[in-house]
Amino acid sequence: MSDITVVWFKRDLRVADHAALSRAAGMGPVVPLYIWEPDLWAQPDASGRQMCFVRESLADLREALAGLGLTLCERTGAAVDVLSALQRDCGFTTMISHEETGNAWSFARDRAVAGWARGAGVCWQELAGCGVVRRMNGRDGWARTRDGYMAQPLDQAEGASGPVLLSDPVPDLIGPDYCPQRQRGGREAGLETLHSFLDHRGRTYRRDMSSPLQGARACSRISPHLAFGTLSVREVAQEAVGARDAEWAKSLKSFQSRLAWRDHFMQKLEDEPRLEYRCLHSAYEGMRPAVPDAERLAAWSHGQTGLPFVDACMRSLQATGWLNFRMRAMVVAVASYHLWLDWRATGPVLARLFTDYEPGIHWSQMQMQSGVTGMNTVRIYNPVKQGKDQDPDGVFTRTWVPELAAVPDMYLQEPWLWAGAGRLPYPAPVVDVASAARFARETVYGVRRGGAFHAEAARVVEKHASRKDRAGRFVRDPVRRQKTVKADPRQKGFDF
Repeated sequence: MSDITVVWFKRDLRVADHAALSRAAGMGPVVPLYIWEPDLWAQPDASGRQMCFVRESLADLREALAGLGLTLCERTGAAVDVLSALQRDCGFTTMISHEETGNAWSFARDRAVAGWARGAGVCWQELAGCGVVRRMNGRDGWARTRDGYMAQPLDQAEGASGPVLLSDPVPDLIGPDYCPQRQRGGREAGLETLHSFLDHRGRTYRRDMSSPLQGARACSRISPHLAFGTLSVREVAQEAVGARDAEWAKSLKSFQSRLAWRDHFMQKLEDEPRLEYRCLHSAYEGMRPAVPDAERLAAWSHGQTGLPFVDACMRSLQATGWLNFRMRAMVVAVASYHLWLDWRATGPVLARLFTDYEPGIHWSQMQMQSGVTGMNTVRIYNPVKQGKDQDPDGVFTRTWVPELAAVPDMYLQEPWLWAGAGRLPYPAPVVDVASAARFARETVYGVRRGGAFHAEAARVVEKHASRKDRAGRFVRDPVRRQKTVKADPRQKGFDF
C-alpha cells in the first residue's frame, strides 16, 4: 500500500473546496485522518464548547467522506506518535494538509511533525486553505494575492478511494462546559446559517451589526464554521454576491470587507507568531501588572463587575459562545483600561468562551483593543455610554442581568446612583469608571510620549498596518512619521 496518501484534517472539517483532499484524490488511494490530540485540548485557550462543535463537525465530515467512498480514520495521541504508527500500518510516503495559522502550541507541533516527516521519508505538502500567505517578505502584493485566491474556482475531490483503517474511540479530553445556546457544528448547520443570512437575515447587516440584540440576528453567525473549516472563506466570498437592492448592496460590501479583514489579521499572526504572548510594540511590556488582580479578573470573567452592560455581555457570551464585534471590543477595553488587566490574562478567558475562537484574529484583536500595538487609536470605551447607546431600551441588559429588574430605566446602566441600590442582589462596581479611565489614559499616553515608543513605532507600522486604496484593495500603509494609524472598529470588526 505504498501509494497511499494521508490527508491530515485539522481546522478544515469539510470535503468541499478542500485543496488537500482534491490533490490527494488525483494521486491514488487516500486515508483521511483526524488526530484527537490530548495536549491540544489541554491548552489554556481550549474549551468544551469548542470540542463539542468539533465532534458535531466530524460527524458531518464522516458522512461526506463516505459519500466519496472514503472512511475517516480517527486516532488519539500526539501527532508524531499517531503518524508513526499509521506509517507502520500502511506505509504511506505522502501526507497533504492545509496550512494552519494556529497558536504557539500548534506551531510547535507542526515543526515537530515536519522534523518527523523528513526523518521518516514522508513528503508533507501543506496547501493554502484561505487568503493567508506563508513566508511573505513584507505586505506588498498581499491584497492582490489574496484576491486572486478568492477568485479561483472551488476545489473538488473526485474519484477518491482508499482503505478502511481502524479508528480509536472518540475520547473525552476536556471537562464539561455549560453553553446552552451554543451554535451547532457541522457543515449542514454551517450552510443553513450562511444561506439564511444571504437569503434574508443579512439585509440589515450593515445597520444592525453593532447592536447586541439585532446583531445576533443580522450578523451571519458563520464565524465558528470558518474557524473550524466546515465552510471555506472562498466559497463564502463567492456566494456573497448579487445584491437585490441598495441596502443589500451596502451590507454585502461590508460583509466582504470583513472577510478580507479576517485574512488580514490572521496574516499578522502568520508573519509574527510572538503576537500570542508579546506586545506588538515592545514599549508596552510591563505597563500593566504581569500578575493580574485576581478579584477583578474573576469579576470580569463571570459577569460580576457591577457594570451592567459589561456583565450582560459576558453572561451572554458564556451562554451562547458568541458576541458581536463591538461588544467584544468593549469587554476587552474595559478589562484592559478600567480594570487594568493584562491582555495575556484576559485573552485565554475569552478564547475559551468563544466557540469561534480563531487564534490569528483573537490575539491580534486582544492587542489592538488593549492598546499595545503602537499603531492603532487608543479606544477607552465608556461602558455606561455603550450600554445607553447600544441597548437604549435595556432589553439586552435586563435579559442577562435579571438582578436589575427593579431598577428604573434611567438608572439601569448606573444602578449605583439609584436610591434603592443597596437592596439589589447585585455587586457595586469594582472601579469608578471615570477615574479608572483617566488613570489608563494618562498611563498609556505616558508610554507613547517616551523615546522607546518612537524608536519601535516605525517598524511596527511598516510591517503590520494596512489600509484600503480607492479600488477597495488592502495595501500596506506607509510609515506615517511615527503617528498612530487610526483604526475604526466598525471597519475592522468581525461581525460574522
